[in-house]
Amino acid sequence: MGKKHKEKEELTGGWEKLHAVIWLLGLAVIAWQGWWWPGILVLVAISVLFEAIIKKFAPEAFVKIPIDADEENKTSNTRTASFTSSQAAAGPVHRSDLLPTNCPRCGAPTRGHEVKWTGAQSADCPFCGSNLPMKSA
Repeated sequence: MGKKHKEKEELTGGWEKLHAVIWLLGLAVIAWQGWWWPGILVLVAISVLFEAIIKKFAPEAFVKIPIDADEENKTSNTRTASFTSSQAAAGPVHRSDLLPTNCPRCGAPTRGHEVKWTGAQSADCPFCGSNLPMKSA
């Protein structure tokens, strides 16, 4: 099975800088006038027209970058796998279901995302700081 090759065209040199200036000035005018909608659509249209005009009258302003589709897929799969493994190695899983509904000392509600976890199954109250007794599993 043959490898699939794609090419991506990007502006280079001064043309790329001019394109960035169009975007920055466009966003500045939109923010200054408060024209967020449909101003952003107008800015996108101006950007696309700019690229089309440059492609027609100065095709040398674009450089073709080859993209190997198989390598692109491998890279994205590797990123996903490394992200998943880094999440697993990030730390212990906290058992929010073992928290009491209210702190026994101050009576404040306890929520898994608000308490200060001091261990895998140990947490402190976010309001008074006392250690919360965990329910038995």
